[in-house]
Amino acid sequence: MVSEGNILEVKNLNVSFRVRGSEIEAIHDISLDLREHETLAIVGESGSGKSVLTKTFTGMLETNGRISQGTVDYKNSRLSDLKLNKQWTKIRGKEIATIFQDPMTSLDPIHTIGSQISEVVVKHQGKTKKEAKKIAIDLMKKTGIPNAEKRYNEYPFEYSGGMRQRIVIAIALACRPEVLICDEPTTALDVTIQAQILDLIKDLQQEYQFTIIFITHDLGVVASIADRIAVMYSGRIVEIGTCEEIFYDSRHPYTWSLLSSLPQLARKGEDLKSIPGTPPSLYKKIEGDAFAPRNQYAMGVDFKAEPPMFKVTDTHYAKTWLLDKRAPKVEKPELIQNLHQHMIEMTKEDN
Repeated sequence: MVSEGNILEVKNLNVSFRVRGSEIEAIHDISLDLREHETLAIVGESGSGKSVLTKTFTGMLETNGRISQGTVDYKNSRLSDLKLNKQWTKIRGKEIATIFQDPMTSLDPIHTIGSQISEVVVKHQGKTKKEAKKIAIDLMKKTGIPNAEKRYNEYPFEYSGGMRQRIVIAIALACRPEVLICDEPTTALDVTIQAQILDLIKDLQQEYQFTIIFITHDLGVVASIADRIAVMYSGRIVEIGTCEEIFYDSRHPYTWSLLSSLPQLARKGEDLKSIPGTPPSLYKKIEGDAFAPRNQYAMGVDFKAEPPMFKVTDTHYAKTWLLDKRAPKVEKPELIQNLHQHMIEMTKEDN
Protein backbone atom coordinates (compact mmCIF):
# COMPACT_ATOMS: atom_id res chain seq x y z
CA MET A 1 0.00 0.00 0.00
CA VAL A 2 1.53 3.33 -1.05
CA SER A 3 1.11 6.59 0.86
CA GLU A 4 -1.71 8.97 -0.03
CA GLY A 5 -0.86 11.05 -3.10
CA ASN A 6 1.71 8.55 -4.36
CA ILE A 7 1.15 5.97 -7.08
CA LEU A 8 4.48 4.12 -6.77
CA GLU A 9 7.08 3.82 -4.03
CA VAL A 10 10.59 2.36 -4.10
CA LYS A 11 12.37 1.62 -0.84
CA ASN A 12 16.06 0.67 -0.40
CA LEU A 13 16.16 -1.06 -3.78
CA ASN A 14 19.18 -3.05 -4.92
CA VAL A 15 19.29 -4.81 -8.30
CA SER A 16 22.06 -7.22 -9.21
CA PHE A 17 23.01 -9.32 -12.24
CA ARG A 18 24.78 -12.65 -12.48
CA VAL A 19 27.54 -12.21 -15.07
CA ARG A 20 30.35 -14.71 -15.78
CA GLY A 21 30.02 -16.31 -12.38
CA SER A 22 30.05 -12.98 -10.52
CA GLU A 23 27.26 -10.92 -8.97
CA ILE A 24 27.38 -7.26 -10.05
CA GLU A 25 25.24 -4.53 -8.56
CA ALA A 26 23.50 -2.18 -11.02
CA ILE A 27 21.14 -0.40 -8.61
CA HIS A 28 22.28 0.54 -5.12
CA ASP A 29 19.97 1.44 -2.22
CA ILE A 30 17.48 3.60 -4.14
CA SER A 31 14.40 5.05 -2.43
CA LEU A 32 11.95 7.04 -4.53
CA ASP A 33 8.31 8.17 -4.50
CA LEU A 34 6.26 8.78 -7.65
CA ARG A 35 3.30 11.11 -7.18
CA GLU A 36 0.04 10.82 -9.05
CA HIS A 37 -0.17 12.85 -12.29
CA GLU A 38 3.35 14.27 -12.00
CA THR A 39 6.19 14.07 -14.51
CA LEU A 40 9.37 12.72 -12.93
CA ALA A 41 12.51 12.90 -15.05
CA ILE A 42 15.35 10.47 -14.37
CA VAL A 43 18.60 11.79 -15.85
CA GLY A 44 22.18 10.59 -16.02
CA GLU A 45 24.86 9.31 -18.38
CA SER A 46 24.48 6.05 -20.25
CA GLY A 47 25.03 3.16 -17.87
CA SER A 48 23.89 5.05 -14.78
CA GLY A 49 21.03 2.59 -14.17
CA LYS A 50 18.04 4.62 -15.36
CA SER A 51 16.46 1.93 -17.53
CA VAL A 52 17.36 -0.90 -15.14
CA LEU A 53 15.54 0.93 -12.34
CA THR A 54 12.32 1.36 -14.33
CA LYS A 55 12.42 -2.21 -15.64
CA THR A 56 11.71 -3.32 -12.07
CA PHE A 57 8.37 -1.49 -12.37
CA THR A 58 7.26 -3.71 -15.27
CA GLY A 59 9.05 -6.99 -14.57
CA MET A 60 11.30 -6.62 -17.59
CA LEU A 61 14.69 -7.28 -16.02
CA GLU A 62 16.90 -9.62 -18.03
CA THR A 63 16.78 -13.26 -16.93
CA ASN A 64 20.12 -12.93 -15.08
CA GLY A 65 18.87 -9.90 -13.11
CA ARG A 66 17.06 -9.85 -9.78
CA ILE A 67 15.95 -7.53 -7.00
CA SER A 68 18.39 -8.45 -4.25
CA GLN A 69 17.06 -6.02 -1.64
CA GLY A 70 14.21 -3.59 -1.08
CA THR A 71 10.64 -3.19 -2.31
CA VAL A 72 8.68 -1.68 -5.19
CA ASP A 73 5.02 -0.91 -4.43
CA TYR A 74 2.40 0.22 -6.95
CA LYS A 75 -1.01 1.21 -5.54
CA ASN A 76 -2.01 -1.90 -3.55
CA SER A 77 0.47 -4.30 -5.18
CA ARG A 78 4.02 -5.20 -4.17
CA LEU A 79 5.67 -5.46 -7.56
CA SER A 80 8.95 -6.71 -6.12
CA ASP A 81 7.15 -9.91 -5.02
CA LEU A 82 5.81 -10.79 -8.48
CA LYS A 83 7.62 -13.72 -10.09
CA LEU A 84 5.41 -15.18 -12.84
CA ASN A 85 4.79 -13.62 -16.24
CA LYS A 86 1.01 -14.08 -15.88
CA GLN A 87 1.17 -11.95 -12.71
CA TRP A 88 2.95 -9.20 -14.62
CA THR A 89 0.41 -9.20 -17.47
CA LYS A 90 -2.05 -7.46 -15.12
CA ILE A 91 0.48 -4.65 -14.60
CA ARG A 92 2.56 -4.44 -17.78
CA GLY A 93 0.87 -2.28 -20.41
CA LYS A 94 -2.49 -2.02 -18.68
CA GLU A 95 -1.22 -0.22 -15.57
CA ILE A 96 2.36 0.75 -16.45
CA ALA A 97 3.29 1.15 -20.13
CA THR A 98 6.67 1.91 -21.69
CA ILE A 99 7.70 3.89 -24.77
CA PHE A 100 11.17 2.85 -25.91
CA GLN A 101 13.91 4.80 -27.69
CA ASP A 102 13.75 3.03 -31.06
CA PRO A 103 10.17 2.70 -32.38
CA MET A 104 11.22 0.12 -34.99
CA THR A 105 11.98 -2.38 -32.23
CA SER A 106 8.48 -1.81 -30.80
CA LEU A 107 6.57 -2.21 -34.09
CA ASP A 108 6.04 -5.44 -36.04
CA PRO A 109 7.28 -4.79 -39.61
CA ILE A 110 4.94 -7.37 -41.20
CA HIS A 111 1.68 -6.07 -39.69
CA THR A 112 -0.12 -2.84 -40.52
CA ILE A 113 0.06 0.10 -38.16
CA GLY A 114 -3.69 0.04 -37.54
CA SER A 115 -3.85 -3.65 -36.73
CA GLN A 116 -1.12 -3.25 -34.11
CA ILE A 117 -3.03 -0.50 -32.31
CA SER A 118 -6.39 -2.32 -32.65
CA GLU A 119 -4.93 -5.52 -31.21
CA VAL A 120 -3.96 -3.67 -28.03
CA VAL A 121 -7.42 -2.05 -27.77
CA VAL A 122 -9.12 -5.44 -28.08
CA LYS A 123 -6.83 -7.01 -25.48
CA HIS A 124 -6.81 -4.26 -22.85
CA GLN A 125 -10.17 -2.55 -23.38
CA GLY A 126 -12.25 -5.60 -24.35
CA LYS A 127 -13.64 -3.95 -27.50
CA THR A 128 -14.84 -5.62 -30.69
CA LYS A 129 -12.63 -5.38 -33.80
CA LYS A 130 -14.94 -2.76 -35.30
CA GLU A 131 -14.89 -0.66 -32.11
CA ALA A 132 -11.13 -1.13 -31.81
CA LYS A 133 -10.54 0.19 -35.33
CA LYS A 134 -12.52 3.35 -34.55
CA ILE A 135 -10.57 3.88 -31.31
CA ALA A 136 -7.26 3.21 -33.09
CA ILE A 137 -7.98 5.79 -35.79
CA ASP A 138 -8.98 8.30 -33.10
CA LEU A 139 -5.69 7.66 -31.26
CA MET A 140 -3.77 8.11 -34.50
CA LYS A 141 -5.45 11.48 -34.99
CA LYS A 142 -4.75 12.53 -31.40
CA THR A 143 -1.07 11.66 -31.79
CA GLY A 144 -0.82 13.81 -34.92
CA ILE A 145 -1.00 11.27 -37.76
CA PRO A 146 -2.49 12.96 -40.87
CA ASN A 147 -5.02 11.04 -43.02
CA ALA A 148 -5.40 8.51 -40.22
CA GLU A 149 -8.16 6.51 -41.95
CA LYS A 150 -5.92 5.90 -44.98
CA ARG A 151 -2.68 5.39 -43.05
CA TYR A 152 -4.35 2.85 -40.75
CA ASN A 153 -3.59 0.19 -43.39
CA GLU A 154 0.04 1.18 -43.99
CA TYR A 155 3.15 -0.58 -42.65
CA PRO A 156 5.88 0.78 -40.33
CA PHE A 157 8.41 1.19 -43.18
CA GLU A 158 6.02 3.69 -44.79
CA TYR A 159 6.27 6.01 -41.76
CA SER A 160 9.06 8.44 -40.85
CA GLY A 161 10.94 8.08 -37.55
CA GLY A 162 8.86 10.80 -35.90
CA MET A 163 5.60 9.28 -37.13
CA ARG A 164 6.62 5.82 -35.92
CA GLN A 165 7.30 7.26 -32.49
CA ARG A 166 3.81 8.80 -32.49
CA ILE A 167 2.37 5.36 -33.28
CA VAL A 168 4.29 3.82 -30.37
CA ILE A 169 2.76 6.50 -28.12
CA ALA A 170 -0.70 5.67 -29.53
CA ILE A 171 -0.16 1.97 -28.77
CA ALA A 172 0.88 2.79 -25.20
CA LEU A 173 -2.22 4.96 -24.73
CA ALA A 174 -4.42 2.19 -26.13
CA CYS A 175 -3.59 0.29 -22.92
CA ARG A 176 -5.06 3.16 -20.86
CA PRO A 177 -2.09 3.10 -18.44
CA GLU A 178 -1.86 4.92 -15.13
CA VAL A 179 1.93 5.35 -15.51
CA LEU A 180 3.76 5.99 -18.78
CA ILE A 181 7.52 5.33 -18.81
CA CYS A 182 9.23 7.24 -21.63
CA ASP A 183 12.66 5.66 -22.08
CA GLU A 184 14.64 8.22 -24.13
CA PRO A 185 11.79 8.49 -26.67
CA THR A 186 13.28 11.46 -28.54
CA THR A 187 16.98 10.52 -28.73
CA ALA A 188 16.85 9.24 -32.32
CA LEU A 189 14.85 12.24 -33.57
CA ASP A 190 16.01 15.61 -34.88
CA VAL A 191 15.52 18.69 -32.70
CA THR A 192 12.32 19.90 -34.39
CA ILE A 193 10.56 16.52 -34.20
CA GLN A 194 11.89 16.07 -30.66
CA ALA A 195 10.10 19.24 -29.56
CA GLN A 196 6.89 18.11 -31.25
CA ILE A 197 6.97 14.74 -29.46
CA LEU A 198 7.56 16.43 -26.09
CA ASP A 199 4.63 18.79 -26.68
CA LEU A 200 2.48 15.83 -27.72
CA ILE A 201 3.31 13.89 -24.54
CA LYS A 202 2.47 16.94 -22.39
CA ASP A 203 -0.85 17.50 -24.18
CA LEU A 204 -1.84 13.83 -23.89
CA GLN A 205 -0.99 13.81 -20.19
CA GLN A 206 -3.37 16.73 -19.67
CA GLU A 207 -6.12 14.84 -21.50
CA TYR A 208 -5.61 11.35 -20.08
CA GLN A 209 -4.26 12.30 -16.62
CA PHE A 210 -1.51 9.68 -16.47
CA THR A 211 1.77 9.89 -14.54
CA ILE A 212 5.03 10.12 -16.50
CA ILE A 213 8.54 8.82 -15.81
CA PHE A 214 10.82 10.39 -18.42
CA ILE A 215 14.28 8.83 -18.82
CA THR A 216 16.99 10.84 -20.56
CA HIS A 217 20.72 11.63 -20.51
CA ASP A 218 20.00 15.25 -21.51
CA LEU A 219 18.81 17.66 -18.81
CA GLY A 220 17.90 20.17 -21.50
CA VAL A 221 15.22 17.85 -22.88
CA VAL A 222 13.26 17.75 -19.62
CA ALA A 223 13.49 21.45 -18.73
CA SER A 224 10.01 22.12 -20.09
CA ILE A 225 8.29 18.86 -19.17
CA ALA A 226 9.44 17.74 -15.70
CA ASP A 227 7.91 18.57 -12.34
CA ARG A 228 10.73 16.82 -10.46
CA ILE A 229 14.13 15.52 -11.52
CA ALA A 230 16.12 12.60 -10.10
CA VAL A 231 19.80 12.57 -11.06
CA MET A 232 21.39 9.11 -11.24
CA TYR A 233 25.04 8.12 -11.20
CA SER A 234 26.49 4.61 -10.99
CA GLY A 235 23.18 3.04 -9.93
CA ARG A 236 22.48 5.65 -7.26
CA ILE A 237 20.20 8.67 -7.03
CA VAL A 238 22.65 11.43 -6.14
CA GLU A 239 20.21 14.36 -6.22
CA ILE A 240 16.46 14.83 -6.43
CA GLY A 241 14.32 17.95 -6.38
CA THR A 242 11.84 20.05 -8.28
CA CYS A 243 12.80 21.14 -11.78
CA GLU A 244 13.59 24.64 -10.49
CA GLU A 245 15.73 23.31 -7.62
CA ILE A 246 17.81 21.09 -9.90
CA PHE A 247 18.36 23.75 -12.54
CA TYR A 248 18.85 26.79 -10.31
CA ASP A 249 19.93 25.47 -6.89
CA SER A 250 21.60 22.12 -7.56
CA ARG A 251 24.07 20.95 -4.91
CA HIS A 252 25.79 17.83 -6.28
CA PRO A 253 28.96 18.27 -8.39
CA TYR A 254 27.68 15.65 -10.85
CA THR A 255 24.51 17.67 -11.43
CA TRP A 256 26.71 20.74 -11.94
CA SER A 257 28.67 18.82 -14.57
CA LEU A 258 25.51 17.73 -16.40
CA LEU A 259 24.20 21.29 -16.43
CA SER A 260 27.55 22.68 -17.60
CA SER A 261 27.45 20.20 -20.51
CA LEU A 262 24.16 21.57 -21.87
CA PRO A 263 24.71 22.44 -25.56
CA GLN A 264 22.50 25.50 -25.05
CA LEU A 265 25.23 27.00 -22.83
CA ALA A 266 27.96 26.64 -25.43
CA ARG A 267 29.84 29.85 -26.19
CA LYS A 268 30.88 30.78 -29.70
CA GLY A 269 34.47 29.81 -30.42
CA GLU A 270 34.77 27.59 -27.33
CA ASP A 271 34.66 23.81 -27.00
CA LEU A 272 31.56 22.19 -25.54
CA LYS A 273 31.97 21.33 -21.86
CA SER A 274 32.26 17.64 -21.02
CA ILE A 275 32.68 15.56 -17.88
CA PRO A 276 36.26 14.26 -17.60
CA GLY A 277 36.86 10.57 -17.04
CA THR A 278 34.40 7.70 -17.30
CA PRO A 279 31.79 6.17 -14.97
CA PRO A 280 33.08 3.38 -12.69
CA SER A 281 32.97 -0.23 -13.81
CA LEU A 282 30.21 -2.34 -12.30
CA TYR A 283 32.76 -5.11 -11.78
CA LYS A 284 34.77 -2.98 -9.35
CA LYS A 285 33.64 -2.38 -5.79
CA ILE A 286 33.14 1.33 -5.12
CA GLU A 287 34.81 2.85 -2.09
CA GLY A 288 33.39 6.18 -0.92
CA ASP A 289 31.53 8.46 -3.36
CA ALA A 290 31.20 6.86 -6.80
CA PHE A 291 31.74 10.25 -8.48
CA ALA A 292 34.88 11.13 -6.49
CA PRO A 293 37.49 10.22 -9.18
CA ARG A 294 35.83 12.64 -11.64
CA ASN A 295 34.94 15.32 -9.10
CA GLN A 296 37.14 18.42 -9.01
CA TYR A 297 35.61 19.28 -5.61
CA ALA A 298 36.38 15.87 -4.05
CA MET A 299 37.74 15.78 -0.50
CA GLY A 300 39.58 13.00 1.28
CA VAL A 301 36.37 11.65 2.79
CA ASP A 302 34.88 11.19 -0.69
CA PHE A 303 37.36 8.39 -1.37
CA LYS A 304 36.68 6.64 1.95
CA ALA A 305 32.99 6.85 2.83
CA GLU A 306 29.79 6.98 0.80
CA PRO A 307 27.90 10.19 1.61
CA PRO A 308 24.38 10.08 3.04
CA MET A 309 21.45 11.82 1.36
CA PHE A 310 21.44 15.33 2.85
CA LYS A 311 18.20 17.32 3.05
CA VAL A 312 18.30 20.75 1.37
CA THR A 313 14.55 21.49 1.50
CA ASP A 314 11.44 19.36 1.98
CA THR A 315 11.56 18.55 -1.75
CA HIS A 316 15.31 18.68 -2.42
CA TYR A 317 17.98 16.14 -1.38
CA ALA A 318 21.57 15.59 -2.49
CA LYS A 319 24.10 12.83 -1.79
CA THR A 320 27.34 14.79 -1.39
CA TRP A 321 29.77 15.46 1.47
CA LEU A 322 29.81 19.12 0.40
CA LEU A 323 26.54 19.51 2.32
CA ASP A 324 28.11 18.33 5.57
CA LYS A 325 28.46 21.26 7.97
CA ARG A 326 32.20 20.51 8.28
CA ALA A 327 32.83 20.77 4.52
CA PRO A 328 34.45 23.87 3.01
CA LYS A 329 32.17 26.21 1.13
CA VAL A 330 32.54 25.98 -2.65
CA GLU A 331 30.92 27.80 -5.55
CA LYS A 332 29.32 25.93 -8.41
CA PRO A 333 30.89 26.47 -11.85
CA GLU A 334 30.66 30.02 -13.17
CA LEU A 335 28.95 28.81 -16.35
CA ILE A 336 25.81 27.78 -14.44
CA GLN A 337 25.77 30.46 -11.76
CA ASN A 338 23.43 32.60 -13.87
CA LEU A 339 21.56 29.68 -15.38
CA HIS A 340 18.17 31.26 -14.75
CA GLN A 341 19.09 34.22 -16.96
CA HIS A 342 20.50 31.86 -19.60
CA MET A 343 17.22 29.92 -19.65
CA ILE A 344 15.21 33.13 -20.06
CA GLU A 345 17.40 34.19 -22.97
CA MET A 346 17.10 30.74 -24.60
CA THR A 347 13.31 30.89 -24.26
CA LYS A 348 13.27 34.31 -25.99
CA GLU A 349 15.44 32.97 -28.82
CA ASP A 350 13.12 29.94 -29.29
CA ASN A 351 10.12 32.23 -29.54
